[in-house]
Amino acid sequence: MSAGPRIASPSRVVRLAALCVSACALACRVGPDYERPEIEAPPAYLPNADEDDSLADLAWWDLFQDPVLIELIDTALVENRDLRTAVARIDEAAATLGIVSSDLYPRLDYAGSAIFDATTAGDGDTSNSRAAFLSAGWQVDLWGRFRRASEAAFQELLATEDAARAVRLSLVAAVAESYIVLRDLDNRQSISEQTAETRRENLDIIQARFDGGSVTEVDLNQAQIQLYEAEASVQVFARRRRQTENALSVLLGSPPLQIPRGLELGEQLLLPELPAAGLPSELLDRRPDVLAAERRLHAQTERIGVAEALRFPQFDLTSSIGASGNGVSAGFFQLGANLFGPIYNAGELKSNIAAEVARAEQSLFAYEQAILDAWREVEDALVAVETLELELATRSRQVAAAQNAADLAWSRYDEGFTSYLELLETQRALFSAELAESETRQLLLNAVVDLYAALGGGW
Repeated sequence: MSAGPRIASPSRVVRLAALCVSACALACRVGPDYERPEIEAPPAYLPNADEDDSLADLAWWDLFQDPVLIELIDTALVENRDLRTAVARIDEAAATLGIVSSDLYPRLDYAGSAIFDATTAGDGDTSNSRAAFLSAGWQVDLWGRFRRASEAAFQELLATEDAARAVRLSLVAAVAESYIVLRDLDNRQSISEQTAETRRENLDIIQARFDGGSVTEVDLNQAQIQLYEAEASVQVFARRRRQTENALSVLLGSPPLQIPRGLELGEQLLLPELPAAGLPSELLDRRPDVLAAERRLHAQTERIGVAEALRFPQFDLTSSIGASGNGVSAGFFQLGANLFGPIYNAGELKSNIAAEVARAEQSLFAYEQAILDAWREVEDALVAVETLELELATRSRQVAAAQNAADLAWSRYDEGFTSYLELLETQRALFSAELAESETRQLLLNAVVDLYAALGGGW
């Protein structure tokens, strides 16, 4: 009787698999391991002392308590297309990680076939054969190639998540800033309308006096010029309001619509004294764009090891088990190993390593630049908040003085003690001072928003 197919004993297969796993676990990894670059950070931001409490640890609604603004931000976080795109990129990066990580594990495939032969010659013999088998293969990660590729893909996933956080942070800041600009334009349009109404009343008085012959036509024309200037300003701010509403609508993921209003510009709350911004070194772990740049540097460092691993021999394990039959059934089992590696490739692999090293240097410079930009943005926002607070106080005093001067000038002109030119100058100064105060308040509120965004927190 002929012997059947020889099948390796299960215990022998288990021992062989255990040896392979042990060899893989002890395998070395070529290439550099990532270490965070040493960045010399300043001890503190220029205008601020080192304090425990950081502005970035506060929630933005602790400073702005406008329910309409909160609702607009909530809508943008759901409907904004750029944020949706960033979230979709996270899904793509997660899928890519799954693809790359699959190389760490064995592959199992199946196949089957059936053939039926028939002839018309002779006695019309027929025959049939069947086969089915499972095959498995595993490339042992001796040099850490697949592990480094998987780690690189994982870091890219984290970078994509940080990039989405950066988009979210920028979106919230953009909505808040646009809304504050809109409330400022509302305020400045209201100032223009009130000024136009006052000047319209003044023109009626000057017109009556001109008709009575008590003032010259020059005074009449000057009053008309003043009125037309205010009326033109009403249209300027009306146009800018509508355009701001359109821009804000896009942030909300909506076609142009009329934006609801909440608190007046002067009712937007600020803390009596803003806390410090924290330590500059905290930005390395807080700013999502800085974190994303570091993740990409980490990923690129891992790719150097992937390129170096290709210079060393690769080891594959293969096996298959199945059965075939052509009248008589027979089973089979095969186990094999393959070793292959490069001998000569005209420096291709060496050039690949050099290219990955150069890309890592680019990623390092991008990371360092992201940190420098972050520090600059915080410093810019801090100095803006500090100086705009002082400027707003000055603007408020200017408005009070201009209002008093305008009232006195009108009384002096009405009693015939001064020329109309003095009245015009005081009224122009009052109009300009009121507009400047409103704009300065808007710039201060937006500087606080910019500071939150620059610190990468508070949202």
